[in-house]
Amino acid sequence: MSLEEESDTERASNLLRQAMTIIKDLRPGFDLIKLKYKAPPNFNIPKSHLQCFGESVYCSGEDMLGKCNAGGSALERLGAVVGWSISTTRPLIFGAFPYNPILGETHHVSRGTLNVLLEQVSHHPPVAALHATDETHNIEMIWCHYLSPKYRGTSVETEMCGKRELKLLNHGETYVMNCPSLVFKFIPTKAFEWSGKVKIQCIETALTAEISYKGLSFLGRKSNSRAVNGSIFAQSFSIKNLCHIDGQWDRSVTMKYHNGNAKVIYDANEVISNLKTPVVVDPKGVKATESAKVWGEVSQGILSKDWKKAKKAKMAVEERQRELAKERESRKETWVPKHFKLSYSKENGWDCSPIQSTVPPAPIVVPI
Repeated sequence: MSLEEESDTERASNLLRQAMTIIKDLRPGFDLIKLKYKAPPNFNIPKSHLQCFGESVYCSGEDMLGKCNAGGSALERLGAVVGWSISTTRPLIFGAFPYNPILGETHHVSRGTLNVLLEQVSHHPPVAALHATDETHNIEMIWCHYLSPKYRGTSVETEMCGKRELKLLNHGETYVMNCPSLVFKFIPTKAFEWSGKVKIQCIETALTAEISYKGLSFLGRKSNSRAVNGSIFAQSFSIKNLCHIDGQWDRSVTMKYHNGNAKVIYDANEVISNLKTPVVVDPKGVKATESAKVWGEVSQGILSKDWKKAKKAKMAVEERQRELAKERESRKETWVPKHFKLSYSKENGWDCSPIQSTVPPAPIVVPI
């Protein structure tokens, strides 16, 4: 059977066979970043991981960020931030992966007055930085994002490391949060799922939300599939738990107060439906480092199912990166990110801070 005729199910099965071949001699806990595995084009979706990372911020059928800013009380705003955080965990296609971004790759997109800029600030290890600002609504986001995949015997668990900050400047509030882990399960069932605990904390209001993502059981039972539950509490209040959070991240999540009232803080149907494709409004403003330009020929090959073209174009991108790395090494130069400052410590890991205070409007726009 040719690659052109390969179905999604067959692609997933082929991926599983490749994965089992790679990891059969590994011990649980092995850091898979050390393998430096490169998926062939027929396992890629036609976009970069940097684009997928940015889409979780600017691709939404509902204005989740606006709800965060519009909350009438600190508790309402934190509930809205929890809903927005859940909206960044999107369904994934088993057996399909985005491209690994090249060093210095950027992704710059605007949606309304929200301007989003991402940069791949490190390649080994892979670290991505995000800065987004909305001067009209006085909102700022700063994220540092890097992966730590570990082999667990029957699955691969990828911890989404790095700090995420959402600043509601009109209220003088900064929300610091982490992200759930992504689990690639291949025994006894094949599935991608979000799992783990997320903590969202606002120092200014002394409020904290803790939520848990639960995936399938080992035997694949779906009773708790994609469940999200947790609570919001304040240690300074006599009543510690202020409300309970319960639902499923692919359906809806509700915040329930102690007085019996309830409010839907996340509706997947409204958030991830009717999404619109970004369009280029200023071709001359698109940088050579933009994800769509870097991977353009590879994506064309994948979309047309011309796998030879896709493979050749992907190898050309990767070979060019190796050449640039050798040139820098020969000149004893250290690559420096253009839009972010990058730092590392054993205690806190990688951290990124934007060089500019605001993100300018982008040449690529998501229609509203």
